[in-house]
Amino acid sequence: MAHPRANLFFLLSCLLCYSLNAFAGKSYYDILQLSKGASEEQIKRAYRKLALKYHPDKNPNNQEANKRFAEINNAYEILSDTEKRSIYDRYGEEGLKQHAAGGGGRGGGMGMDFEDIFSSFFGGGGGPVEEEERIVKGDDVVVELDVMLEDLYMGGSLKVWREKNVLKPAPGKRRCNCRNEVYHRQIGPGMFQQMTEQVCEQCPNVKYEREGYFITVDIEKGMQDGQDVLFYEDGEPIIDGEPGDLKFRIRTAPHYLFRREGNDLHTTITITLVQALVGFEKTIEHLDGRLVDISTKGMTNPKQVRKFKGEGMPLHMSTKKGDLYVTFEVLFPTSLSEEQKTNIKAIFG
Repeated sequence: MAHPRANLFFLLSCLLCYSLNAFAGKSYYDILQLSKGASEEQIKRAYRKLALKYHPDKNPNNQEANKRFAEINNAYEILSDTEKRSIYDRYGEEGLKQHAAGGGGRGGGMGMDFEDIFSSFFGGGGGPVEEEERIVKGDDVVVELDVMLEDLYMGGSLKVWREKNVLKPAPGKRRCNCRNEVYHRQIGPGMFQQMTEQVCEQCPNVKYEREGYFITVDIEKGMQDGQDVLFYEDGEPIIDGEPGDLKFRIRTAPHYLFRREGNDLHTTITITLVQALVGFEKTIEHLDGRLVDISTKGMTNPKQVRKFKGEGMPLHMSTKKGDLYVTFEVLFPTSLSEEQKTNIKAIFG
C-alpha cells in the first residue's frame, strides 16, 4: 500500500501540472468546441462533425487540417473514456501521463492510431470517408459582426447579446421518433401485399421559450472578412434533432485612417508643396499605437505611393505580415503673390 505522503505528493504534482497545462494551449474541450459539462452524446456528435470535416481524405496536402484531425482524435479518445476524462478533469494532461506510467489505461491517448479511432467510431476500414449520416438539424444562425481594425490587428474579444428559442418541458405527451415500418399482409393463397405503416413513440411535450444572454466572441489576429467564429449547436433548436450552429461572420468596420485590402493596409497622407519639393519628417500612428516613420529627404510627386514592408495586417495563424502602402497627396496653394511668383521663376527658371 502506498505511503500517505507519496499519495499527497502525487496529488500536489498533478494539480501543479494541471494549473500549468491550463495556460499551455487549448484544452480537449476547446478542441472539440464543447463546454466542460458536455454529455457523452454531445461529445460523440462534436467528434463526428469535426472528424469528417478535417479527415485527410477530404483535405489532401493540407498540413493544418491533418494537425487538427490528430488533435480531434486525441481529444475524443480522452473525453469518450470515463476514467481518462475524470483524471483529465481533475489533473490535466500530466495526470494522464502519470496514470499511464503507473500502468493504467493505454497511455493517456498517445498510443492509439488516429485512423483506428475514426474507423471504430464510423465503422469500416481505411477507405474513403463516407458522407455523414442524415441528421435533422435546426437552422444555422449567421450574424454579420463589424469588428474594429485594431482588434483584427492585435486580437481581441467582443461581448454580443444573443437571443434565441430554447426548448422547455411542457404539459402532455407528443408523437416522436416516428419511422416507417414495412410489413406484409396476406391477401390470398400464396399472395402477399407489402404495406408501410408509420410508427411513433410517446414523448414528453416541449415548448419554445425565448432567452437572452451575452456571448464572448474571440477575434484572432489577421482574421479576414467572411471568416466565421463558430459556436457549435448554439443556433436554432429543433424538436427531435440537433440545434443548428451560430456563426459570427467577420466584417471589417471602417477606419478613419487605414483601409484594408487582404493582408495589406492603405492610407493617404497630405503634404504641402514645400514638403513635396524639399522632403519632410513625419510619422503616423499604427493600429497598435506605434509610430511609423514615413519621412523622406527626396521629392514626392502627387499621388506617389510608397510601400512599407511588414507594416500591414498580420496573416491569420502566421507570424508574417502584409505591407503598408502610403499614397501622398500634395496640397497646392490656392493663390500666389507677385513676389512669390517672381521668386519661384528665379528658382526654377
